[in-house]
Amino acid sequence: MSRLLPLFPLNLVVFPGERLNLHIFEPRYRQLVHDCAEEGLTFGIPAFLNGTVQPIGTEMRLVKIEKLYDTGESDIRTQGVGLFTLHELLPQVPGKLYAGGYVEELPDDAHEDPELRRHIVELVAQLYDVLGLRPLLLTLPPHYRVFDVAHHLGLSTEQEYRLLELRAETDRQALVYEHLQQVLPVLRETERLKERVRQNGHFRHLTPPSF
Repeated sequence: MSRLLPLFPLNLVVFPGERLNLHIFEPRYRQLVHDCAEEGLTFGIPAFLNGTVQPIGTEMRLVKIEKLYDTGESDIRTQGVGLFTLHELLPQVPGKLYAGGYVEELPDDAHEDPELRRHIVELVAQLYDVLGLRPLLLTLPPHYRVFDVAHHLGLSTEQEYRLLELRAETDRQALVYEHLQQVLPVLRETERLKERVRQNGHFRHLTPPSF
């Protein structure tokens, strides 16, 4: 059954469980934050891609108003709580400044492929080593899901949105595994070339071959 949900379209993809900090300055979204704080409302962030509000989005809850400015602007902390599909977009919720839409909660199959997960964990560790992000890897929960690392895999916004469209963790695992297998060799070669550039012009101690 569909329900009316306030909407805050953004040119990015937000995943369930993700913590997102936002600076709110437009009057319509200042009103939205006020309503969320006063009435306990949640709101949706559907991705705005290629000039269009996409049908899949993430429902968010207001965690905290971190700072309220004299101008009415604010800094807020939010967190994704689930996915929805948008059936009808309303440019304005009746009596409000902000947009809304009739949405329906999307089910999610969290079952994973243990073997595929093991391979992904290994590849993510290699990726983070290449990028110098090992400290970030250490902060992840032991049984992290694809959504927990998706922003740090070098995916395009369109690829991240594709993850939202997939209803099963095993399908998301397959997409990420294929992506990592493709991107890691490229990154390693890029780092090798960068190292050669850094060494160019330096005095190097080289041992010539013996004939």
